[in-house]
Amino acid sequence: MSKLVLAELAGDIATLTLNRPERHNSLIPELLRDFLSALRDASQARALILQANGRSFSTGGDVRGFYEHRADIEPYSNEVVSLLNETILAMIAFPVPIVAAVHGIVTGGSIGLVLASDIVLVAPETTFTPFYTTVGYSPDGGWTAMLPAIIGAKRATEALLLDRSITAQEAVEWGLANRIVPADKIRDEVRAAASAIVRQKPGSIQRAKRLLWGDTETVARKLEEERQQFVEQIVTNEAQEGMAAFLQRAQQRI
Repeated sequence: MSKLVLAELAGDIATLTLNRPERHNSLIPELLRDFLSALRDASQARALILQANGRSFSTGGDVRGFYEHRADIEPYSNEVVSLLNETILAMIAFPVPIVAAVHGIVTGGSIGLVLASDIVLVAPETTFTPFYTTVGYSPDGGWTAMLPAIIGAKRATEALLLDRSITAQEAVEWGLANRIVPADKIRDEVRAAASAIVRQKPGSIQRAKRLLWGDTETVARKLEEERQQFVEQIVTNEAQEGMAAFLQRAQQRI
């Protein structure tokens, strides 16, 4: 396995760490494949921790990666979003709870990794921002498939249409996250939560998780609709021009 996802098993607790910090853990096919492989290898654990190295949890699909693949943008974007959807559904179906430590910036489709986690702790500075209407993409990662059911349709609509960030405090108040933890203590806190899960009866834990998630077929169908819309939108001139402008602004900030 490459070092894009670090995997560790300590006793009954598995830990997966996104490890592409130089690109803010942005999502590319290689990282998502590694994540899926690591998830399969961790299936015997009794709790799983998800965390990320660097300043950001994840900035979603790599805009530069999409732009560099503009000659074959349709198959490339289809691959990325299909793998992201597969990852989200695999996390939901994972037999034991996933506890996420989320810090820094979360943008675009990477919110799906948060939505598919069972317990979510956030650092105070954490923000969740769509960026779709700024760049010219269509929402993916569960922004329409999962988020409205968690925070409410109007809040999700405002975030998407105005490209409005959701703060850590709002994430907790609206049900996207469980609680805010200081950034220097968040990994200790997720480990404490995972350890508490391990102390419970495993069969009961698994059944509770399965029942809490309920109807996953509807989620899968809505994620597939997101994939279709994403691929249709990214081939447009609007998206191509939006990516170029976004990358130019990013270069000017360096």
